[in-house]
Amino acid sequence: MKRHYGYKRNHTFKRYKRHYKGLRDRLETLASSRGIYRSRSGIFMGVCRGLAEYFNLSVFWVRIITLVLFLFTGFWPVGVMYIVAGLLVKMEPVSPLRDEKDQEFYDSYTHSKQSAIQRIKRKFENIERRIQRMEHTVTSKEFDWK
Repeated sequence: MKRHYGYKRNHTFKRYKRHYKGLRDRLETLASSRGIYRSRSGIFMGVCRGLAEYFNLSVFWVRIITLVLFLFTGFWPVGVMYIVAGLLVKMEPVSPLRDEKDQEFYDSYTHSKQSAIQRIKRKFENIERRIQRMEHTVTSKEFDWK
């Protein structure tokens, strides 16, 4: 009986894909639910300032530690991790989030800007239809102005 060799490779690929998805989900959970954001007022990508604000540390010391690690380990570990963190961690919201509804909208916007824009567009179209109905009612001949 002939053995199929593609099964083992396909199984290995699925295992790595599962591992990557789990790692991505853990990073996403860490970045979104506990409130780690990149700062908008940071020097380079806002990673150090965002970490300092999250852990309530001085930005100066976080930058010094990052610089020392960068000098001693070289570009590969610290530089690449810094760039990856800058790409994966979301920017902090422009205005503070007041409740869960704001947090949900912000998360949906950062994950899919098109769907958030479509949701806003539907809301404004609904408001426009309501205003048109009110205008039609007020300007109709049956409406009494007295």
